[in-house]
Amino acid sequence: MSTLSPSPPPEQADPVDTGRLDGASPARLIVVLAAIVLYSEIASIQYIMVGAALQKLTKTFASVGGNITWAMIIIGLIGAAATPLLGKLSDIFGKKRFFLICGVLFIAGCLVDALTSDWTVFLIGRGLQAFAIASQMIAYGLIRDLMPRKYIPIGLGATAAGIGFGSILAPLLGGWLVDNFDWRAMFWFLGGFVLLMTPIVMFFVPESKLRVKDRFDPIGAVLLPVGLLLTLLYLDKGQDWGWGRITSYGYLVGGLALLALFFVVETRVSRPIMDMKLLLHPRVSITLVMAMFGTMLIASESFALGYMTQTPNAAQLKETVVGGVLAQAKQTTGISLPPSVVHVVLDPGYGYGSGFSLLQYALHIGVWSGVVALIVGPLGGYLARRFGGRLPAVIAFVVISVMGVAFALASTHYTWQLFFALAVLTGVGFALFYAAVPNLLVEAVPAEQQGISAGMLGVVLNIGAAVALAVFTALLNANPVKARIDVLGHAAVQPIPQVFGDHGYAAGFWVMTGCTVVALVIALFMRHGRKPATGGADVPAD
Repeated sequence: MSTLSPSPPPEQADPVDTGRLDGASPARLIVVLAAIVLYSEIASIQYIMVGAALQKLTKTFASVGGNITWAMIIIGLIGAAATPLLGKLSDIFGKKRFFLICGVLFIAGCLVDALTSDWTVFLIGRGLQAFAIASQMIAYGLIRDLMPRKYIPIGLGATAAGIGFGSILAPLLGGWLVDNFDWRAMFWFLGGFVLLMTPIVMFFVPESKLRVKDRFDPIGAVLLPVGLLLTLLYLDKGQDWGWGRITSYGYLVGGLALLALFFVVETRVSRPIMDMKLLLHPRVSITLVMAMFGTMLIASESFALGYMTQTPNAAQLKETVVGGVLAQAKQTTGISLPPSVVHVVLDPGYGYGSGFSLLQYALHIGVWSGVVALIVGPLGGYLARRFGGRLPAVIAFVVISVMGVAFALASTHYTWQLFFALAVLTGVGFALFYAAVPNLLVEAVPAEQQGISAGMLGVVLNIGAAVALAVFTALLNANPVKARIDVLGHAAVQPIPQVFGDHGYAAGFWVMTGCTVVALVIALFMRHGRKPATGGADVPAD
């Protein structure tokens, strides 16, 4: 073995019996890991599938305008609030039990969305689906408790490969369902998939034996989601309300005050939702802050890439506007006007748009980042086991930063072939990211606090995604496209819903790239994660 490369330390005996499958056959370990990964990766599958289909949802929910992104934002909001609670409950009552509870709530949310055409009810369904986010965090604890130590880093890397699998499945299957049926078919599939997987998890995945005698604080459970909601409302609606208006500031100040009060309460109650001492330890806090900034561009790219490619190009949009004007004139006057009398100018113009169907988007672009992630995810786990979780994190943020700059520049020089190349690069970045972060967290906390610490990770990942989408939406809403129409000397201005100027997308990519650079700087200077990952066997006592 080379003396130039760090090697994993020898296995250590477990101080607590967690039900680890040390004597299990490789086949059983593969089945257990596959069941955990597939059940938890519904979180990423639904996120990618619904995010790619947002443009199609606008036909049913046309009146909500740019707020259509709340179909994604609410996942981050509810996921951030629910994950620490469910993570802590999983430490107390059993990880497998709450793993399955998350799945049942997800199925209920899918049923609600498959049966509604009301925007408010639709968001309630999406809120129930957000509990899948908690299942992804609980999965990290199950892998840590059940897998043999030497396989834990690679097992955690396999969760990134699972995201890659979801990135392949989601756009392909979502595209076929939406193009041949409608968007509701996605939710019938998603709910049916989890319903099918539930008995498999019940039968093949054992319960962790680890239990912690504890309880959670109900006051903190209210302060956290309400504070997040008010803050995100300001970020998302500030453009419409006016950023500097006193009433707008009220949402921001109120939200931040409640979040600050949450931290005060959590430091004073005897049984907090989050262990503030653990949260503020540099090994944990620095990892969480890095993860929050690192996920922002990943979340934004998932939404923007599908939306831009499925938007009609400028020529197609003009034809649609002209056709609408002629149809209206025919209906109003009974006269059939020639198209040559209608002149349309888009203000501002835009250069993106392929007019892809969802399935075309999947085949041309969507699946390829998943193919790459499926390969790179386990490699990220291997790098963590060999060199520590910091190295794959650094590589991930370098790749994602390069991708962000390229997207910002390409948004005004759009071709789908260029977006295809960037999607492949994206697969490398997010696979390494999702392999590195859970390994860094496992190496930072004792097994007794794995559930709640993973819950903390769920909070920051969902806050990062929700804030990113809220900010990106605000930048898009600040750059709407309008059609200036002239018909035989009669001028009119018609807003074009769900179509935004190039500058809005470019500004969003620049801002999110800046956030990724912050994550990169943190990863470069962090002291944690520089030793080979041990699967949590070598967590420092301090």
